[in-house]
Amino acid sequence: MILRILDRFEEVIISVLMAVAVALIFVAVVHRFSLGFAADLVSFARRNDMPDLADAARATFKTINLLKLTWAQEACIYLFVWMAKFGAAYGVRAGIHVGVDILVERLSPARRRPVTIIAMSGGVIFTALVTWIGADFVWHVAAGGQTSPDLEMPMWIVYLAVPLGSALMCLRFFQALKAYVTTGYIAHHDHSAVDGLDDEPAAQPNGGRA
Repeated sequence: MILRILDRFEEVIISVLMAVAVALIFVAVVHRFSLGFAADLVSFARRNDMPDLADAARATFKTINLLKLTWAQEACIYLFVWMAKFGAAYGVRAGIHVGVDILVERLSPARRRPVTIIAMSGGVIFTALVTWIGADFVWHVAAGGQTSPDLEMPMWIVYLAVPLGSALMCLRFFQALKAYVTTGYIAHHDHSAVDGLDDEPAAQPNGGRA
């Protein structure tokens, strides 16, 4: 039950972070181009002696400029950092991480098993170490009171993605290792579920003519 909730939370948090980042980027781009368009419209109205249009464009520029989005780029970077860390954990669970297994595939089943176990154990140990080091780093950043340049938010919140995401990856590696040891199952990505990678259509009779 708890693992199902964690799985769902992982998927929801990745989707929310991605949606917020994309929406924020869209708003920032529209805001920037709107300011440029309003400024160009003011210049156009002045050159063509159109005071009413110039006043309207100037008022529009001032109104849009009231919305300060200098923090948007920084926020998007932090959102993508969090999304990447949780996405990496999801990748371990779903088996979509890139791996070079040409050597392992050439081994016999008897030799392939210990090599795979060692590799998965390495993932568990590595992510556990990153979790420990990341947590220690976050602790020291919080004690130092460091804040971000634009958002002026505590930087320990940003860096918290490292230990949390790594801890979740460690759990996913442990789950994958346990599943392999007990059942021999390794999560892998099903390419047939990806749009655009359907099987080739069967040849039509009569040389393909209807």
